[in-house]
Amino acid sequence: MISSPTDAALDNGTEELERRVRELGPWFHNLDLRGVRTAPDHFLGDYPAIKWRSFAHAIPADLTGKTVLDVGCNAGFYSMEMKRRGASRVVGIDSEDLYLNQARFAAEVEGYDIEFRNMSVYDIAELGEKFDFVIFMGVLYHLRHPLLALDLLHEHVVGDLLLFQSMQRGTTEVDDVQGDYEFWEQDHFGKPGYPQMYFIEKRYCGDPTNWWVPNAAGAEAMLRSAGFDIVEHPEQEVYLCRRAEIHDDEPRAAYPARGGARP
Repeated sequence: MISSPTDAALDNGTEELERRVRELGPWFHNLDLRGVRTAPDHFLGDYPAIKWRSFAHAIPADLTGKTVLDVGCNAGFYSMEMKRRGASRVVGIDSEDLYLNQARFAAEVEGYDIEFRNMSVYDIAELGEKFDFVIFMGVLYHLRHPLLALDLLHEHVVGDLLLFQSMQRGTTEVDDVQGDYEFWEQDHFGKPGYPQMYFIEKRYCGDPTNWWVPNAAGAEAMLRSAGFDIVEHPEQEVYLCRRAEIHDDEPRAAYPARGGARP
């Protein structure tokens, strides 16, 4: 049997494991791989573990027999956490080979059988299946078409629960919004708690892939618009949602995912 680079790294101890981690860098997920940190100088510290600890209690502790899709899996932190909770099948997708190579390596080091695929969120219909639990964290603000992505998730892959997170800016206030407004009513648009999305024309934090950042009200409104009921809000940016049915007679139904624009 031909051994893999991961096998060699494990056989030769910590020094070789550290070398492989450096080769696969730079890492955004600061993983603990058998005592070797992948991003020890991360600007957010022990990330994403520190984030995970703030809302882990809201996720089912036992995922035995459940299928999980991790959209924008990066180096696989959340994919591996789902396996630790007993998920029978976990699929992680990302559009960056750098992250996928890291994720495959990390999962092999930790002994987890996880499928990682290079795929855009806009192509998830190609998976051809719905998952019990879908993770969509740290992705929305990197997309030029964020609401379309949520529509596609609802239509094609979320079978029950969606774990959503997005960077937020602006106020955390969430105003009660009327079902409709007259043409001449404009004051609500200027209120901090009205749903808003901030468009980033150039860069934010030096990253040209940061496109849209919602306020809290905007994130919640988008989730509802795409057909998700918010079940729990365990952390400022994190929402646990359940898929709701969208009926064709609903005037704001997620039509982009249904194959045609409305007049």
